Amino acid sequence: MAPIPTPPAEPQDDPDAYLGLEASGAEQLARERGWSTVRSLPPGAIITMEYRSGRLNFEVSDGRVKRCWKG
Repeated sequence: MAPIPTPPAEPQDDPDAYLGLEASGAEQLARERGWSTVRSLPPGAIITMEYRSGRLNFEVSDGRVKRCWKG
């Protein structure tokens, strides 16, 4: 039987630190801090609910991060 893979470690980063930042600058900062995937979404976007280690999600309105969460 194959071993169960270990998910990659997530950066020790506070998602609230991105609130209010300009979206492209926040994305660049997140990548510099080690997030492998960063996605920007409009308010109310329909998304899947699977958790992906190493992914940071931004809800962006008027060019600024209004909400941020892991996975």
